[in-house]
Amino acid sequence: MGAELQTVTPAEFTTSDGTRLRLIDEGPSDAPVTVVFVHGWTLSKHTWDRVAAGLPAAAGRNARTLRYDLRGHGDSRPAEPGDATIRCCADDLAELIADRVPEGELVLAGHSMGGMTIMALAEQHPQVFDRVRGVALVATSSGDLAEPSFGLPKPGADVFNAGERALRRFLAGAKGERVSGASGWLRPGVRWLLFGKRPQPDDVAATASWLAGCHPVSMAGYRESLAAHERAEALARLEDIPTLIFAGLSDRLTPRDHAEKIAEALPKAELYLYPGAGHMLPLERTEELTARLATLL
Repeated sequence: MGAELQTVTPAEFTTSDGTRLRLIDEGPSDAPVTVVFVHGWTLSKHTWDRVAAGLPAAAGRNARTLRYDLRGHGDSRPAEPGDATIRCCADDLAELIADRVPEGELVLAGHSMGGMTIMALAEQHPQVFDRVRGVALVATSSGDLAEPSFGLPKPGADVFNAGERALRRFLAGAKGERVSGASGWLRPGVRWLLFGKRPQPDDVAATASWLAGCHPVSMAGYRESLAAHERAEALARLEDIPTLIFAGLSDRLTPRDHAEKIAEALPKAELYLYPGAGHMLPLERTEELTARLATLL
């Protein structure tokens, strides 16, 4: 019976405000636990493909996995003006869970802004966590993202942030559906900003293509929401839930002190630090993340 229920279903989910989100629902429909993966800013549901593919073998059991494109990302529809926010992403996640996983236990895994979305879910929809048996927070932060240092001396960081604010204003007025029609020119910047030592060229290329495909107005809106993200208090909802925290020691966007602040708020959580890894841990440390995540199943 279990083999007959095995499915790989690319599908759509429409939120209450009419935004269509593309998703992949994979695995036994009657699985007792469903792992819901949430990707980061400017990225895609495919960030989690390799982890999702390896999870059943690592866990020693069939697992249902659900991954989707946030509004304004990947194959999902753009966010409406004012709706490219972490708050809206948390509402979308609550609606998606209620519709696609109305019963059974949940494991929530969030990378970067995906982890922040899980924090916002705890803040806005705490009742969802009555069914959550585990949480993975990957290369993420509970706040203090308005003026990141990017691992640079302060004068260099100030120049970088000023340039980023100018780019944000430009994107906010863009008319196109994509940041760029080509992604090759983005690879050097993506390589420097998002990856650690010796990344795979294919991973850099894929990440650049996801960024290029992001909706520009949505991208700018989310950056404003990231700057305003302060959800350390929401972590209290995870206090009694097994939680894994992951950080790369070469991460320029959410360096180890962000992970350590989350760990301080959740003393029962397990913190894993990866030397040489950057921000893209689901790609850079796929096997390690998969094995650790399997323990939550």
